[in-house]
Amino acid sequence: MADAPSNPFDADGEFLALVNGVGQHSLWPGFAAVPAGWTIAHGPCPRADALDWISAHWTDLAPAPR
Repeated sequence: MADAPSNPFDADGEFLALVNGVGQHSLWPGFAAVPAGWTIAHGPCPRADALDWISAHWTDLAPAPR
């Protein structure tokens, strides 16, 4: 039986902090294409730095009104 693929969000490497049109934020692995509707707000950087940036900038989990 083959090993299950590792979770890219738990891996070492570079990460991005993404933001969408309603101000939601996401941690994203640097090697993966940025999904449609999201933009890079911070990074590439280590995972901890991207999470710190998200924590500092995404203080309201409710989507912004359109």
